[in-house]
Amino acid sequence: MKILQFDKVSKVFYTKTQQTTALHDVSFSVEEGQFVAIIGPSGCGKTTILSLVCGLIQPTSGKVVFSQENSVGYMLQRDQLFEWRTIWKNVLLGPEIKGNVAQRKPVVEQLLKKYGLWEFRNHYPTELSGGMRQRAALIRTLATSPGLLLLDEPFSALDFQTRLEVCDDVYSIIKKENKTAVLVTHDISEAISMADTIVVLTKRPATVLTVHNTNLQHIATPLKRRESPDFAKQFEKLHKYLTENANE
Repeated sequence: MKILQFDKVSKVFYTKTQQTTALHDVSFSVEEGQFVAIIGPSGCGKTTILSLVCGLIQPTSGKVVFSQENSVGYMLQRDQLFEWRTIWKNVLLGPEIKGNVAQRKPVVEQLLKKYGLWEFRNHYPTELSGGMRQRAALIRTLATSPGLLLLDEPFSALDFQTRLEVCDDVYSIIKKENKTAVLVTHDISEAISMADTIVVLTKRPATVLTVHNTNLQHIATPLKRRESPDFAKQFEKLHKYLTENANE
């Protein structure tokens, strides 16, 4: 079942002196339970797509079809944990805003225990490693039980080794919780290692250059996918797409 569909979506931003077309005729869909990555050149409009999904902005033309029954959880480039709140209070922020803390507390407690953060619930973010902070940020996102997770380059602030470990953690949690996810990233390797399907965008004004199926779902973790003989071939193929488009 399709949980999200972009149908010939264009987005133009206007100022007093000029207009900028960020997206042109973009079409793709996301199935329930799927992990989709969106890659493309810097500034091509990847984050604009996430803003359209959230309803923060509206398309200039075309349609974004998203089931209103499904709420959205958004994981940003940095964990955005409040340093003055404990991990427990940080992960309960969403239910606190929605006014259903009592209802969601047992779920949040279970998530913290399940993913190794329960004993750190009374710690502050500065007392946790980068990987643990990202886990806490994801649990905070899951605390409101969103139907769709939007991941906006959530690993970009981490060093390479930590990034590999956190990718495994985040992927594992998303799959175990049976969530649908859309990842925006500039990192081709990250996209191949995590996604079922990769939407490749052109330079701005962005349109869909190709939709690539990784066919690596049988491999359990992103780290193990990187060790697959097919990984390098896919990287070379996607890198070629992006390089040739950039030089046109």
